[in-house]
Amino acid sequence: MDVFKDTLSEDKLAEVVIDLSVKRKGELNESWLGMFGGWIKWILKGMFKGSSVPVRVKGNRSEVESFARAIAGEKKYIAAANRYGLTDARTYKSKYQLEKSVNKFERTTGIKWPFV
Repeated sequence: MDVFKDTLSEDKLAEVVIDLSVKRKGELNESWLGMFGGWIKWILKGMFKGSSVPVRVKGNRSEVESFARAIAGEKKYIAAANRYGLTDARTYKSKYQLEKSVNKFERTTGIKWPFV
């Protein structure tokens, strides 16, 4: 019997489900916020590596759209900072766009964005 036959591989990772309606349901707590920060970090790592990230985001349309804009803004800001440095005008512009997206996410969901 091969002991390593069932080892965890990237293509077998369980799908992460992020439910953005937790605040509306009264289920938002420190534990969920900690996991949320971990999920965002994991998603960003996958985005930069170009790998598939098994994640599903639940919530109403505006919650999901604001999440998508915020995570995309994080990626653009990190990429700009890496490419141009923190003091470049393009990085500042990217940070400003990220802050707008994050503010909309927080207003829409009632959930504090874990970075910025």
